[in-house]
Amino acid sequence: MAVDHIIMKQEIRKAIRAEKKRIGKEELLQMSLPATELIETNEKYSNANIVMLYHPLWDEVDVRPLFNRALANGKRVILPTVKGDDIIPVEITTETQWVVGDFDILEPIAAPYNGPIDLIVVPGVAFDNNKNRLGRGKGYYDRLLSKMPHIYKIGLCFPFQFVDNIPTESTDIGMDEVVY
Repeated sequence: MAVDHIIMKQEIRKAIRAEKKRIGKEELLQMSLPATELIETNEKYSNANIVMLYHPLWDEVDVRPLFNRALANGKRVILPTVKGDDIIPVEITTETQWVVGDFDILEPIAAPYNGPIDLIVVPGVAFDNNKNRLGRGKGYYDRLLSKMPHIYKIGLCFPFQFVDNIPTESTDIGMDEVVY
């Protein structure tokens, strides 16, 4: 990886982190509402039977309202759990029990899910016009998505997280679509 790419990625992360802190948790929660509406009205999401969402950190688009609505609409909902350096998908239901996992993220207590997934909604620090994604730098989603090349990927972010250009490496996995 070129040193200038590392520096550019770090600068983007720093700028986005500062903007999130400036905006604050409560306003970010309010800003999540239109973003989740865009997901729910997305044709690919509407047509998907098995969707992978995520349990958000405080500074990510809050998709938790989608969990129960998706289940009520007959969708199967898969969430990521973190084990070591990997994301392990698990299926949730309305009866799922939760525990605080790595990074203080609530994770479902469930067996690993190894079945098909029609669509995955992916958080990120930033996305760009070429549907590139900048994560937090640990490669969790890139490793997961590299094993799922045919699954439709929707990157989800706040408008201020959409940038002109993100430097990429061969291990970075792009999105099929970005919603903000």
